[in-house]
Amino acid sequence: METIVCKISETAEQVWLKEAGEILAAGGLVGIPTETVYGLAANALDAEAAAKIYAAKGRPSDNPLIVHISDISMLEGLVSEIPDTARKLAEKFWPGPLTMIFPKSDVVPYGTTGGLDTVAVRMPSHPVARKLIGTTGIVLAAPSANTSGRPSPTRAEHVYEDLNGKIDMILDDGPVGIGIESTIVDVSGDVPMILRPGYITREMMMEVVGEVCVDPAILNENKDKNFRPKAPGMKYKHYAPKGDLTLVSGTSEKVVEKIRELASEKLAAGFRVGIIATEETKALYAMAGPQAVSPVVMSIGTRKDENTITHNLYDILRRMDGENVSYIYSESFGEGSRGQAIMNRLLKAAGHQQIYV
Repeated sequence: METIVCKISETAEQVWLKEAGEILAAGGLVGIPTETVYGLAANALDAEAAAKIYAAKGRPSDNPLIVHISDISMLEGLVSEIPDTARKLAEKFWPGPLTMIFPKSDVVPYGTTGGLDTVAVRMPSHPVARKLIGTTGIVLAAPSANTSGRPSPTRAEHVYEDLNGKIDMILDDGPVGIGIESTIVDVSGDVPMILRPGYITREMMMEVVGEVCVDPAILNENKDKNFRPKAPGMKYKHYAPKGDLTLVSGTSEKVVEKIRELASEKLAAGFRVGIIATEETKALYAMAGPQAVSPVVMSIGTRKDENTITHNLYDILRRMDGENVSYIYSESFGEGSRGQAIMNRLLKAAGHQQIYV
């Protein structure tokens, strides 16, 4: 299979809409940009098309796919019930990076829901994704467009790197805005429960619907990696770079000191080392090794604006792969605001390897 890459900025709208729509209608796969990460889209109501997503990604079959819609009217046929809390959250956060879990209707195949009686749905805000869904009328199953376990794609090049020859087409609209996946909240119970932290925080949702709880596995993953998350997909290894990643937590001064020490040891042993720093600390790692074997130091963003960190997170992990580093050491981030979402991704990328100083 030859994977076609269609650059949106260079292609007339009717051309890419027609080509991508024909592929999706025929049960094919298209990599599409969303505001969170690039997704791998197929007809969500076609079990055979959904199976192709699992095969292309190497994704476990019990990991449900998120269904994407372009208008609230599309939700009615996909779910058996829409609680008042869900309507309020949709009114506030849709279109946007919030996924809600509902009891599914019979029209949604179990091949899309990973065998579950619930379905995860969101309405993306990215104009390309919304235009494609709205014009074709096809609700799309669209998990991240990467090989399972690898860092999620925030550029079309990342999709091509992982899935070239496995999917029909990639719609290239440049880098995404947010950079981490949507928040997932289960609205099928009495109290909404966050199953995956993301850009939409608990505090933001509480302002709309009052009480919102968090899956205990998320709250405890810093302390006990053996906690079992409620969301099936969260139990798998995710986002991992090729190099061995370790997080270092503690006060800023101690973290920098420890990372310099760890990097120096590996450099002295002849390994290529990467360091994930921030704008505030990147200059402090310049002396981590002799000039001839200095570590690869990259800034993930500034602590003054966590949005810069979410935007760069997956891209920096893939850039480290490009530098062929064997070991990566990263600073940790706080639990406040979007810090929980950032740490959730980094901990999974590191296989929960974390050092406290």
